[in-house]
Amino acid sequence: MAQSSKNRTLEILKAAAKGKYGVLAAIAYNVEQLTALVRAAEAKRSPLIIQLFPSTLKQLPTLAHAAAAAVRSASVPLCLHIDHAQDAEHIREIIATLPVDSVMVDMSHYDEAENLEKTKILAKECHDRGIAVEAESGRIEGGEDGIADTEGLEALFTSPEDVDKFIAAGIDILAPSIGNVHGDYGAAGPAPGQIHFDKLTAIHKQIDDRVLIALHGTNDFPPKILRQAIDNGAVKLNVNKLLLEVWNEHLRQNASTTSLVKLIDQGMDVLQKETERWMDICESSGKA
Repeated sequence: MAQSSKNRTLEILKAAAKGKYGVLAAIAYNVEQLTALVRAAEAKRSPLIIQLFPSTLKQLPTLAHAAAAAVRSASVPLCLHIDHAQDAEHIREIIATLPVDSVMVDMSHYDEAENLEKTKILAKECHDRGIAVEAESGRIEGGEDGIADTEGLEALFTSPEDVDKFIAAGIDILAPSIGNVHGDYGAAGPAPGQIHFDKLTAIHKQIDDRVLIALHGTNDFPPKILRQAIDNGAVKLNVNKLLLEVWNEHLRQNASTTSLVKLIDQGMDVLQKETERWMDICESSGKA
């Protein structure tokens, strides 16, 4: 396990677990979104986990360095996390060359035995560099921009045996499969009973503070569902469309009639306000 006293991600999440609030782990695809997210954290005095997909690292190689600079200069606790890293050699390149605090070692596209073996090896390599590790137990159904190798594969709920096996593999953060999906649920959000909070509660009790819990698949969540996840043990809340749809909608409505500079400024303001709203919902505002 990475040393929490030296690892920003674990410091942020351990404080959230102790304080019983959630922390947004927000995807950014460009520097404008990164800027808006950081401004929200500063305005709300909230911790924040900045997340980049491996595909974004290849598309925009300097974005990780911009995010790391924001982490270092912010007056609130921030960290840089790489989400859904699915290629072992790319993970090795990331941890050797980029200033990251944590990585999701996502080997869920392999069968269970190979998933665990690869996760264990890569977790040790990350920990040797002081980098915390997240992994997905079971398999969360679906795909979204930045996640390729698990799309189309059948969902597998996290079992009690999965929990113990992944903890034994040396991870720091567990992302369980409890009916959550990558991608969209629809305008009404998850169907009643789709998110198995009883499973999340049982997992939280089983881990007994050995690792921390991340919740993936929050697109279209209403505030009540996100709060219920926090109340049942989730502290790292992965958000993509949940925040960024306001940015996308702003571009769709205004790109043809607004100058580029103004479009960017307005878009950052819209995204900052939406991020601040969800920080209030997660009750992380004022916790920095």
